[in-house]
Amino acid sequence: MNQHTVKAYGDELNQLTAEVVRMGGLAEAQVADAIESVARRDVALARAVIERDERLDVMHREIEKKSIRLIALRQPVASDLRRTLGAIKLATDLERTGDLAKNIAKRALILAEGAPIQPLTRSIERMGRLVSTRLRDVLDAYTAAETEAALQVWGTDDEVDEHYNALFRELLTYMMADPRTITACTHLLFMAKNLERIGDHATNIAETVYYEITGDEILGERPKAVPGPGEDPTPTPHVAPPAEPSVD
Repeated sequence: MNQHTVKAYGDELNQLTAEVVRMGGLAEAQVADAIESVARRDVALARAVIERDERLDVMHREIEKKSIRLIALRQPVASDLRRTLGAIKLATDLERTGDLAKNIAKRALILAEGAPIQPLTRSIERMGRLVSTRLRDVLDAYTAAETEAALQVWGTDDEVDEHYNALFRELLTYMMADPRTITACTHLLFMAKNLERIGDHATNIAETVYYEITGDEILGERPKAVPGPGEDPTPTPHVAPPAEPSVD
């Protein structure tokens, strides 16, 4: 492979990474704006989130096409192959994150038409900020190629579950106390579930980032909010033994 070909190959890989970073920034903004539209009852912002989702879908398709083309023409191996496959996996998680943000925005439009229920929307806002922070942190880990930061996001998966469980109980209490809140609380419950799933996608991204950088998988069960009998309530990640060294 001559010097020109090597440079062109490296440029293609860097461009692919840059496009994933851009897609991540858009997905992060979608989640933050969806939560803001709920907190402020902002109809215009909610509609903007819904309209922007198409852009994420287009970026997802472009990243997939460029990754497949790179694999077919360049036949990457070792770390280059992990980097290329990682781009496909990350784009898929980011596209689904965008879909979930769009769902939240759609329900925000419905809630904006009814009576305000401030205590519950504040609870959604708190959970949304936590999820947004996890998403931002794991995308920063990808950009900076930092395994420790990816492990930190992976190790705090239970925090989102704890917020979801607490909010679920809070919503049930409101619905039992006042049946007139059932419709609004149901929409909020679906919002909370969407946020919990975005948190799962952030954890997926953390696993992909770690594997892309090291070639090893994170072993063990993801941390859970409610441990089962005999389980460690604060599990830590276990790293797979190093693989045989390869020539990149």
